[in-house]
Amino acid sequence: MRERRDATTGAAEPMAGGGQMGPATEVFLAHRNLLFTVAYEMLGSAADAEDALQETWLRWVKVDLGQVSDQRAYLIRIATRRSLDRLRTMRRLKEDYVGSWLPEPLLTAPDVAEDVELAESVSMALMLVLETLSPTERAVFVLREVFAIGYEEIAAAVGKTPGTVRQIAHRARRHVDARRPREVVSPGQARAALESFRRALETRDLQGLLDVLAPEVVLVSDGGGVKQAAPQPIIGAGKVARMIVSGLGKAQVTLTSEPTVVNGNPALLLRVDGEIDGVIAARVEDARITGLYYVRNPDKLTRIASETPLTLR
Repeated sequence: MRERRDATTGAAEPMAGGGQMGPATEVFLAHRNLLFTVAYEMLGSAADAEDALQETWLRWVKVDLGQVSDQRAYLIRIATRRSLDRLRTMRRLKEDYVGSWLPEPLLTAPDVAEDVELAESVSMALMLVLETLSPTERAVFVLREVFAIGYEEIAAAVGKTPGTVRQIAHRARRHVDARRPREVVSPGQARAALESFRRALETRDLQGLLDVLAPEVVLVSDGGGVKQAAPQPIIGAGKVARMIVSGLGKAQVTLTSEPTVVNGNPALLLRVDGEIDGVIAARVEDARITGLYYVRNPDKLTRIASETPLTLR
């Protein structure tokens, strides 16, 4: 049996005679988008999710498929374990991260936005809430609440008993529910709020910003030590609006923005003097913006040029 390098997995894959994919490859590729979604929701990083999938693939091709009764569940179990290992390492690395850390934004297709559950689960707002969980809590929450995986299967993936997993799931759900957006607004409501913000941003209209920002709005910006960004979140409509207007005034640049869809939710792609500067995602409640998430770190802007397929199935 010969091998070829697969552009999708990046790994050497076994091929049957005549260049056809082997059964392990077919099964893996059939579930690849699901596995990526699982890994991304656990890690918040597309690059690390891809690495987790690479490791999943390398283990999967060594499995005797004849001994696997549920191939989808088995793949999710492997991907979860690989993601958990990476998540624990990432938590240590984030302690040295310069400034605030935000998830890597993904340009997504319309079908992601149309799937309310999927769009909420990968939204910047919820992904940031998941950052406050321990690695095991995050894995359990994602598998149970997002993908509806059974407790026994989750237990096998995270190395706990089903009873312990139930307790972790309850604790994680309570933690997330206390911090997630109070309501899930429609894409139309989110677009309307962002359009008002966009107009005020481009015209540097202080009052326009104050009108669309909720009093308790929080601005989080991520420059990764490469681009300038506020070292800590900025809280309050007045502070956020004044910082935006004064910052643009001092910079003396031409700022333009265009609507886009990031992580299944309306967002803005910002350009400064014609060059991509970053992506702004928003948390909208009661028609006003309660959270602004501005990703400027160039290393996190590699997935905004082409759509990333995500799925819950």
